[in-house]
Parts: sequence; structure tokens; C-alpha cells
Amino acid sequence: MSSHLSRGARRRVLISGASIAGPTLAYWLDRYGFAVTVVERAPTVRSGGYPIDIRGTALKVAERMGLRTQIDAAHIGSRSVKFVGRAGETLGAMPIYELTANDLGQDVELPRGVLTDMLYGLTRNTTIRYRFGDSIEAIKDDGEEVHVRFKSGAQERYDIVIGADGLHSNTRRLVFGPETTYNHYLGFAFNLFSMPNDLGLSREAVIYAEPGRIAGFLAVRDYPDLFAFLIFAADTPPFGQHAEKAEQIERTAALFADGGWQVPRMVEAMRHADDLFFDTVSQIRMPVWSKGRIVLVGDAACAPSFRAGQGSSMAMVGAYVLAGELARHDNHTEAFAAYERTVRPYMEANQALATRDTASILFPRSQQELDARDKMLASLRSDQSGATKYRDADAEAAHNALKLPVYG
Repeated sequence: MSSHLSRGARRRVLISGASIAGPTLAYWLDRYGFAVTVVERAPTVRSGGYPIDIRGTALKVAERMGLRTQIDAAHIGSRSVKFVGRAGETLGAMPIYELTANDLGQDVELPRGVLTDMLYGLTRNTTIRYRFGDSIEAIKDDGEEVHVRFKSGAQERYDIVIGADGLHSNTRRLVFGPETTYNHYLGFAFNLFSMPNDLGLSREAVIYAEPGRIAGFLAVRDYPDLFAFLIFAADTPPFGQHAEKAEQIERTAALFADGGWQVPRMVEAMRHADDLFFDTVSQIRMPVWSKGRIVLVGDAACAPSFRAGQGSSMAMVGAYVLAGELARHDNHTEAFAAYERTVRPYMEANQALATRDTASILFPRSQQELDARDKMLASLRSDQSGATKYRDADAEAAHNALKLPVYG
């Protein structure tokens, strides 16, 4: 244990971020006897949000947290993804679990906000302290402790600080330097927003594509609103981290001005959406995830982008292993090394899913890629037993690439 701590003293940990990695990490550290504080800039846990998948190894984490029954009950159970043409004609359809490489009957799809509420519910009535509406403003690691000044003006000392604050991690910026060093742009920007479900869609996704432009809906069960998305290709990032909302709306509207299908309605809905979220499709790749007494987890360390569909699962797995290694090792340096050694191969295997050629099925950049996708859709036929020819063995292997260690 650290030289300034007596044997048996509770190590003080600050976690920045209360989305998925943060509360998962807090839950396990609290069980292992750490004194845990979670700081979150939002006034409360963020509810709502688009659906996410929990797959493979991450489901083992959920089971060990006693959440599997709740997660299964929240399963959306989307059935199919349909690809349409300019006039709305169906070009092809397939079970959505095939396209996402989900293990039917095992992997779970649920609204992001439902999962964050579950994780917060596990941790809110414990010794864990939440500091909502605040954030880290400055960090100084003197080798023995980490001195933190919060935006609120409060100052505290911790033995370990953990950044679980997402793709645009404030902790990473303060400790490791500018995001541009680690952000690897994957060639697309996206807009997510909700709009009324007046098309009668239920438990399905519908996708329309032109070269370098993708539009679509995701219907969660029979909800009255749809999750809509407008995605476009760009050779270089079309905006920085703090782009203006109005600027992004006009940029997207201009790019989709002559779009077919439901695109004109979607552009108009985007203009008036009160939940518009936009960003670039990017990954975070770092040579090392720790520095001194500070370490990163989840998207802050290794965001895979939604093209991989594994961000939430990677966050839960990384948080579980990091907590376990901190409990196993008195020395934080040894714990951080063991954490990274254990999970980096799993993380990198899942990040690689976003950069494969098969990603063009959902994100065709050229007419050639679009034609190849349509040819693939035409060739997919189910036999009378309902079995199909399309299985993504590489993705399934990545989802289950780590045998989860047992700690405690």
C-alpha cells in the first residue's frame, strides 16, 4: 500500500463521470472497501438516450452485479433492419441481431438511460458520494496524493483519480494533453435526435443510403417517438469539439438538401429537435492509460465509436477489471499495469470492428460500396427453417474475447 497510508486505511478514489463506466467502477470499489467519490458535471444521472447493446463478456459483469434479471426485462427485442430506396421501396431486410452480431437469446439491447438508472440505483444508497453539477478544474499529482480543485471551488485530496468521462474526457485533457493527440477520426459525422413515430414503426430499424449519406430511424418497441439519425462522410473532421449547434444544423441540412425517402421531413425535425446530439465518428487510441496515480477507463481510454457498437460493453468490462486489480494490488502502479495487460487485447479487438470492410454495409461512402451492399442484400435469403447465411463470426469472437477474471 502507499507509504503515506497505514495498513487497512481506505484508499480514497475520485471517479470523474457518472454514465456507465463510472458507476460500475464505483460499485465494485465500494464493495472492495475503497472510499469512493463520483463527480459528474450534469445535475443528475442522464436518462433517455439511444439504445445500446450489452454483449458477451459484459453480460458476465452484469450478472456478477445482480443486474441480469433487470437487464433482461428491459430488453427491447428489435426484430429487423430494413434497407429502403429513394421512393421508400424495400431493397432488403434482415434480422437485426445478425447485422449487429448479437447472440440471439443472450445479448441484450436496452435504452442507455435505463442502464444508467440501474447502475445509479445500485450505488446511490451506499457509502459512495456523488457530486453532481461539478467537474474537475485542476489536477496535481505529487506522487503521494492527487490534489484536485473542482469547478465549484472545492479542493480535495485523493489516492487515485479515474477518468470515466467519455470520448471528450476532461480528465484525459488535464493529465495527458490535448484530445487531438489521441482522437482517430473515422470519416463520418452524425446527428441523433427524436421525432414523432407517425410511420407506425415498431421494434425495427429502417435505413436509407446514398453515397456518403445515411439516414434512418430506430423504433424502440412501440414508443411514440423514433430515434432518427443523419450521418454524412467527410474526409476531414467537419467541426471541432465545441461546434455551434446552429452551424451543424445548417451544414447537415445543406448536405441532405436533395435527399430522397423521408429525408426532407427528418431535416425539418432536426431543426426543431430539443435533444439533438452531434459529433464525429471517432476512436480514442492511447499507448498507455495511466500516468502516476491517474488512470482512464471506458471511452476516455479507448472509445470504439458507435460503428463498433461496443462502447457500453467495453466500459463495463474495463471498470470491473480496473476495480478488481486495484483491490488485488496495494500498489497502484502494479494495479494499473495489470488492468491494462488484462483488458487491452479485448478492447483493441472490439475497436477493430469499426474499421473493417463490413462496416460499409451500414456506412457506404461510394456508389461502388452502395452497389456492393445492395448485391449482398439481394443474395441474403432464408431457408424454410428460418436460418440465414449471414453471420459475423469475427464480431462474435471479439464480443467474447476476454474470460472475465474473478476477484475478491
